[in-house]
Amino acid sequence: MNLPDAVRAAFAPEGVLARTVDEFRSRSGQTEMALAVADAIAQRSVLVAEAGTGVGKTYAYLVPALLSGERVLLSTATKTLQDQLYARDLPRLVQALGLPLRMALLKGRASYLCLHRMELARQDGAAAAPLAAHALARVERWAQQTRSGDLAELPGLDERSPVIPLVTSTRDNCLGSNCPRFRDCHVNLARREALAADVVVINHHLFFADLAVRESGMAELLPSVRTVVFDEAHTLNETGVQFLGRQLSTAQVLDFCRDLLACGLQQARGLADWNQLAGAVERAARDLRLCAGRAPAGGSRHAWNEAAPERIDAAAWSAALAGLLQACAGARAALEQVSELGPDFLRLAERARALAALAEFFLAERAPESVRWLEVSQQLRLVESPLDIAEAVQTRLLAPREGEASARAWIFTSATLGDDERLSWFTEPCGLSEARVLRVDSPFDYAQQAAVYVPRPFPKPAEPRHSEEVAALVARLAPLLGGRTLVLTTSLRALRTITELLHQDLPVASGLQVLSQGQLPKRELLERFRWGAEPGQPGCVLVASASFWEGVDIPGEALQLVVIDKLPFPPPGDPLVQARSRRLEQAGRSAFNDYYVPEAAVALKQGAGRLIRRESDRGVLVICDTRLVAMGYGRRLLAALPPMRRIQTEGEVVQTLQGFTTASTTDPA
Repeated sequence: MNLPDAVRAAFAPEGVLARTVDEFRSRSGQTEMALAVADAIAQRSVLVAEAGTGVGKTYAYLVPALLSGERVLLSTATKTLQDQLYARDLPRLVQALGLPLRMALLKGRASYLCLHRMELARQDGAAAAPLAAHALARVERWAQQTRSGDLAELPGLDERSPVIPLVTSTRDNCLGSNCPRFRDCHVNLARREALAADVVVINHHLFFADLAVRESGMAELLPSVRTVVFDEAHTLNETGVQFLGRQLSTAQVLDFCRDLLACGLQQARGLADWNQLAGAVERAARDLRLCAGRAPAGGSRHAWNEAAPERIDAAAWSAALAGLLQACAGARAALEQVSELGPDFLRLAERARALAALAEFFLAERAPESVRWLEVSQQLRLVESPLDIAEAVQTRLLAPREGEASARAWIFTSATLGDDERLSWFTEPCGLSEARVLRVDSPFDYAQQAAVYVPRPFPKPAEPRHSEEVAALVARLAPLLGGRTLVLTTSLRALRTITELLHQDLPVASGLQVLSQGQLPKRELLERFRWGAEPGQPGCVLVASASFWEGVDIPGEALQLVVIDKLPFPPPGDPLVQARSRRLEQAGRSAFNDYYVPEAAVALKQGAGRLIRRESDRGVLVICDTRLVAMGYGRRLLAALPPMRRIQTEGEVVQTLQGFTTASTTDPA
């Protein structure tokens, strides 16, 4: 049986999936996508597939990939999705299909316990703080029993814990084969297992980190892979841009100073003035930071088109960068004098050399086809990157590599990839304009399940009282549901304002709890929000921004109202946005129509996608931006949304929400 026939049989109403997977339901859209994936695998071609929420895209690409008998690489947007694929979806399908396949999970080195760094952590001053010391003790106990070393397996370890940088390695401080614990290294174990597996699950950050620096072991893995699938591919361009450029941060420099001082005093005391050397590099980093002045809350980005970033004195900036270069060169010279004492000094010398090279790079003019900017917060981050990943995809992914016998299949998929038939929002910056494009609509009955409301009249988005009115509207609507409300903001300032106002505006009698992004780790916030929907528990309103616009899955009655404060246009002052706009204008195109509107359409579709996650879900989407109905481009943005019915008045919204609660209390158990 050829691959398309095998896939068609697997997805048939009486096929193997229907017989063995409880939640499987035969869907025509899912089968259509699966057959397209099978064709791409057979033809060694490129497929871009947008699959609406509820299509079942995970099975649509997994089943043909597994049945192909080829070696498969699966890349997801986050480590959470990696874990879900590896621990739930893949084992279930491998068992259902009866395939004897070996699977492996491969993450970046910062996800794994470094045994050598853990042993050094006890001597680090940062580990003396009570919270860090307690966390380190937990890590040490867990280290005795873990096989994988994946920190995600350690229950209760906060992803923001200060102990994590102390017990994990980075590309900068890893000693490689010179490490005294190299034989037991969890990172190397994971890479060896990946090289021996039939199916390997990675994430986009790891993929592009390897593409940029050949550091993660992918260089050995990729040549033997015949099918590569990028799930949640809408994040690819922004992820790739991060890694294909060059970066220098003062945090990176200060980490080097800490390791330099600790290693020097522990292993080579008296052979150099380690305090003076580390102090000189640290002072140079702080002088550079002082050049940028105070940072606003949440940080800022400065365009960098001349010798120095905007609003920074060019002479002082160049002098500070030159000072950092000189201090790193001095540290490197001292480290090379004692390099025979051990691998730690060799690696520190390499780090000093790399930091000096980066300082020298940022002293020179930027490359013409790139953009450079400065990120200012408590630390500084100097960045130069390409405007997109198109060239890298064409020359380093799709082009056959030297010595390879044949091409491979490339599958790019997500629920949201654009607002036109060619999905040009995704395909153009990713260099995939010639790829086959497939769009599969969601099977949900949005007209029955959901409604969209744009309140009118309403303050314009730029008016100071806009956030006040958003908070007031939420305070009127959320109590009707007992919470179950997600407020998505387009800025951290709006997030803070709306959160503060909701604490004041929500009726005390409602008993609703206001949760805010940053208050707890994302996973804990979502768990608290879901818990608030349980009978007898205080309901919740969650106010969030940024990452909460996508990847948040709260099915059922736990979420029935999503409120978006403004249309999510890209920030016009962002240097990367400005550079992309200039490029379009220079090509005779409209930056607004060809960049700003498509960006807003995709982001709006992502945010709206939080509302309806299952066939039985019901909800209301409120978009507090009258431009959606008053401006010509609003029709394009509305068309990008799922086909929800339109609600015209707040009274209709109230009636709809009250209908949800009435139905939930009268429906039979």
